[in-house]
Amino acid sequence: MSLTSREVWGLVHGMTLGALFLLAFAGGIAELYSLRPELVTLSGIRERIRRLNIGTTVMAVVAWLTVITGTYIVYPWYRATPPKGTTDLSLYPRSFLTANPGLAAWHNFGMEWKEHIAWIAPILATVVAYIVWRYGPQISQNPRLRTTLMTLFTLAFVTAGIAGLFGALITKAAPIH
Repeated sequence: MSLTSREVWGLVHGMTLGALFLLAFAGGIAELYSLRPELVTLSGIRERIRRLNIGTTVMAVVAWLTVITGTYIVYPWYRATPPKGTTDLSLYPRSFLTANPGLAAWHNFGMEWKEHIAWIAPILATVVAYIVWRYGPQISQNPRLRTTLMTLFTLAFVTAGIAGLFGALITKAAPIH
């Protein structure tokens, strides 16, 4: 079994960074949810804030790395234009999808939507990381702020999940070799 460099970058972009993003989200949302003065002591709140600082920062950085590698490394291979007269479009995923009426929606809707929604995830994750760093222990005393952070964090995760799902399904229909 061997992988092309494009397939390796696809794995780094989708599987490696995606898995790190998922782990950071799971830890971050659990920490935010349990960050309540009635559930933890003052020293417990400080410990959770330390973990939240790290977890939300990791999630934001990983989200940015995922979007940047997708946009500037993987995506150009997807959009590559085949030379004139090319009949085998399997090496040109966008052209392959748009040439087949049964698959064209994967590009016309899926990819066009994916390339825009994906940028929302790192923006939201960065907002959450900033607020956690800025307000720290005050988050535990402010249920409205905590709920807002959990909502923004979840929206970052959902937008990344939608982009990732479209990416996986599009790659299934037209792999990048």
